[in-house]
Amino acid sequence: MTDKPKPHSPVVIVGGGQAGLSTAWCLKQKGIDSIVFERHEKFHSWRHNRWDSFCLVTPNWQCRLPDFHYDRDYGGTDPDGFMLKDQITAYLDAFADRTQPDLREGVEVTRVVPQDSGGFVVDTSIGQWTCDQVVIATGGYDTPIEPAYAQRLSPGIFQMHSVEYRNVGQFPEGGVLIVGTGQSGVQLMEDFLRAGRDVHLAVGPAPRSPRRYRGRDATDWLQEAGHYAITIARHPDPVKAVTQTNHYMSGRDGGKEIDLRRFHVEHGVQLYGSLADMDGPKARFLPDLAKNLDDADRSYLGIRAQIDAYIAREGIDAPAEPPFEKVWAPEEERTELDLAEAGITSVLWAIGFRPDYGWIKADVFEARGKPVFDRGVTAHRGLHFIGLGWLHTWGSGRFLGIEEDSRHLAGQIAAQLAMPARRVAG
Repeated sequence: MTDKPKPHSPVVIVGGGQAGLSTAWCLKQKGIDSIVFERHEKFHSWRHNRWDSFCLVTPNWQCRLPDFHYDRDYGGTDPDGFMLKDQITAYLDAFADRTQPDLREGVEVTRVVPQDSGGFVVDTSIGQWTCDQVVIATGGYDTPIEPAYAQRLSPGIFQMHSVEYRNVGQFPEGGVLIVGTGQSGVQLMEDFLRAGRDVHLAVGPAPRSPRRYRGRDATDWLQEAGHYAITIARHPDPVKAVTQTNHYMSGRDGGKEIDLRRFHVEHGVQLYGSLADMDGPKARFLPDLAKNLDDADRSYLGIRAQIDAYIAREGIDAPAEPPFEKVWAPEEERTELDLAEAGITSVLWAIGFRPDYGWIKADVFEARGKPVFDRGVTAHRGLHFIGLGWLHTWGSGRFLGIEEDSRHLAGQIAAQLAMPARRVAG
């Protein structure tokens, strides 16, 4: 009695987000069949892992899925606005309806194993599949990061990671300590302020960006100046580009920049350096608040200088801006805080995620577990990644760069699939 043949697809795509479905569409345009496995439902993280008031940080015009740009193809009417969560999912659902991928929702991929004869075996919750090529489009947000010392915090103090946060109503009355000042941390800070809560913020090394500058959104200037076209191969500091936290700003209320010094002066947000330890009701901080604020401002001023240089080089008539001034600087570094005495009843962790690729049984990872590739193509024939930051440009892993990345990857897959046929023919 022979084993029943396993179902086969030329390409298996793991992950039903915008990166996976964009790749499926670009493959379909080349006449290549693919199947997309998504362990939840399509665009799950946009639907379920974002808070109620979430909106884009980048303008809507940057939403450029392949053949489905926000204004040109989708018919969006506010290219300079910032879509809210439900509007984002409506845009993504419309793309899926337009492109009709072979999508299997509720299917978890548990293992990808290369075969000696070529191709892969893909273990899923609905059985084994084989394929010639695999695209990993799961992103880098698998495991929420919480430090070990969080377990030593007094049990009476409520804790939550940002992935679970939906609104302030989930938290007990009282003040909150938000740990992390990336894009999530500073926007959640504003949620609590609007609810009338006392906010304490552990300020990390994240950089910040201007929002509107010299008459336009800073991202408009940077796009026009070619900044977003710089590739990782041509970047003057590729290590910094790949490891640096995203610049923080906000799309709320039509878009605004976030100056934490102003939030301290105007809204009473209490600022501390990077969180270093917790024990009982005590939190300890590094004495790096002044440095972190200065570094964020340095990044902010660097972007302004880039825009100024472009305006001068091109002879553009743009309104002048007043020079930046610090509205506040810490007189001393507070390195210890008794949360109970300060009226803090909750801690909200906003310090990011780490990927988990343990289920991929191929030698394509460096010592820290990050995949090694060239524009998503690994050294192991047929194994590819997409939807990660700086896959090729700043826009990789964001709406802005997914069209270019998915078209390139589809071309690489098509070339690899054609190579055996060419060898036989020759």
